[in-house]
Amino acid sequence: MKRNFAGAIRTGAFVTEETANNTDPVIELTAAVVSAYVSNNPVPVGELPALIAQVHAALKGTIGGLVAKPEALTPAVPIRKSVTPDYIISLEDGKKFKSLKRHLSTHYGLTPDEYRAKWGLPADYPMVAPNYAAARSALAKTIGLGRKPHQAEQAAPAKRARNNGAV
Repeated sequence: MKRNFAGAIRTGAFVTEETANNTDPVIELTAAVVSAYVSNNPVPVGELPALIAQVHAALKGTIGGLVAKPEALTPAVPIRKSVTPDYIISLEDGKKFKSLKRHLSTHYGLTPDEYRAKWGLPADYPMVAPNYAAARSALAKTIGLGRKPHQAEQAAPAKRARNNGAV
């Protein structure tokens, strides 16, 4: 007896609560491949479990090889050459910046700490070019930032109580 299960699979007639909550990508891919195959080829009911198992094993073997090898990170420039006096070079894309923090957050969604951890950089790795930091520091000092306000007026002498003619 031959039946076409493609329509039932597409409409979700075989979806149970257990399979609806399953988010395993291999199972989802297996269902998609088997569904496509069954919709275009007559498959006896008895051979369907074997077909599903065969497709699942093939996909699991293929995906397992991809997941097992983590991608080795290669910086766009050598780490030693990424810090120069006038700019910092991003290890992500090799672009030059005076300040790296905004570029990392907008283009890569990384905080400075995440960036340092990703590339194995020390905690004191700069996010701002040294000359730029020095210029900004000098500017801040010239306008008086970081200093406590001077007492412009010396402590005013305490007012004496008026002597209303009393001796």
